[in-house]
Amino acid sequence: MAINADAISAQVISHAGATGMFESVNGHEPKNAPGNGLNAAIWLQSIEPFPGGSGLNAVTICLTFTIRIYLNFQSQPYDSIDPAIIKAADALMTRYSGDFQLGGEVRDVDLFGESGNKLKCTAGYLDQDGKKFRVFVITLPLIVNDVWAEAP
Repeated sequence: MAINADAISAQVISHAGATGMFESVNGHEPKNAPGNGLNAAIWLQSIEPFPGGSGLNAVTICLTFTIRIYLNFQSQPYDSIDPAIIKAADALMTRYSGDFQLGGEVRDVDLFGESGNKLKCTAGYLDQDGKKFRVFVITLPLIVNDVWAEAP
C-alpha cells in the first residue's frame, strides 16, 4: 500500500487545465511571479491520518492540496478582477465536487469537512517579485482509503 501521488496530483492538475481558463497551471508553488493573466498553482499542503475512515488493518489518510488562483492586481478593468477569479474558482470547485473520486484515485473529495478540512476558497492578496496579485486559495481535501498497514 502506498499513496499513488503521481496519479492523484495528475488528476488535480488536469481538472484545472481542462477548464481552459488559465494562462498556466503549475503543479508546484511558484518561486517567481506568474504572468499577468489568470494563473493557477497546485501543491500538496498536508498528509495526515483520517481516523473516521480507518479500519483495524489499514490507515485512511487525508491529502490536502492548495490551489492558488492568481490575477494581477493591476488588471483592467479593476471591477472585473474578482468576477474573473470567482468564475475560475467556481469552475474548479464544480469539477472537484463533480468528479468526487478524481477518476477513481481517491475515496472522495471531503466536501463538508468530515476529516476536519472541507473544500473551501479564501480570498486574499499576494506580493511576489514586486508584483501584486489578487488571489483565491482553494483548500482541496482528498480522502484516500487503506494507505498504510497497521501492525499490532
